[in-house]
Amino acid sequence: MSAKGTLFLIPTVLAEDTANAVICRQVAEVTAQLKYFMVENARTARRYIKSIAPTQVIEELQITVIDKDSSDTELSAALKPLLAGQDGGVVSEAGCPGVADPGAELARLAHQNGIKVVPLVGPSAILMGLMASGFNGQSFAFHGYLPIEKWDRLQALRGLEKEMQQKDQTQIFMETPYRNRQMIDDLLQNLSKDTKLCIAANITGPNEFIQTKTVANWKGKVPDLHKQPAVFLIYKR
Repeated sequence: MSAKGTLFLIPTVLAEDTANAVICRQVAEVTAQLKYFMVENARTARRYIKSIAPTQVIEELQITVIDKDSSDTELSAALKPLLAGQDGGVVSEAGCPGVADPGAELARLAHQNGIKVVPLVGPSAILMGLMASGFNGQSFAFHGYLPIEKWDRLQALRGLEKEMQQKDQTQIFMETPYRNRQMIDDLLQNLSKDTKLCIAANITGPNEFIQTKTVANWKGKVPDLHKQPAVFLIYKR
């Protein structure tokens, strides 16, 4: 019986045209050697693979699309080449596969099937936002996207603020870029004036914006972040 392949989690850029600055040599070297990829979007993945591994012949690659709607049956089918001994790479749309990303399901099934999982170093908006916030990096929680419905979202925000106080814990969450304005309005109107809010947008990009202020001090001073990828963090001091 042949040995099983390895599942490599391949990080991608957070901002366009930043690969030379944020993607390390190991990622490029591994990507250049692989012939099988599981990706969130085939078109952008092909472009990214070619950009960091120019020697790859894209037409010769085997690419399987795996996204948030993929079933366990589809995920298991995607891992069959690895069970047969071939190495494979996971490429998501932004940042690190498996972190707030459907790549986590591939890693889960890989472990269940005795496939080695290797994470490669790359940019993560969640961790980079936390690093720059000045907030508690010993205890923190990431909550992904908060509810879309306003009442549910406000309840979630109040719950996060309460958890922040009780656990002395940084709370991290995201929003779809075209709803940033609504999210910021809800934060400033419903959180305590003394709660600290860090807004981290366009991380690693040329127009990167990361600032921490109290809710009271943010009012009237928020830049226009409409349609710009952002991470939001709250903490008590």
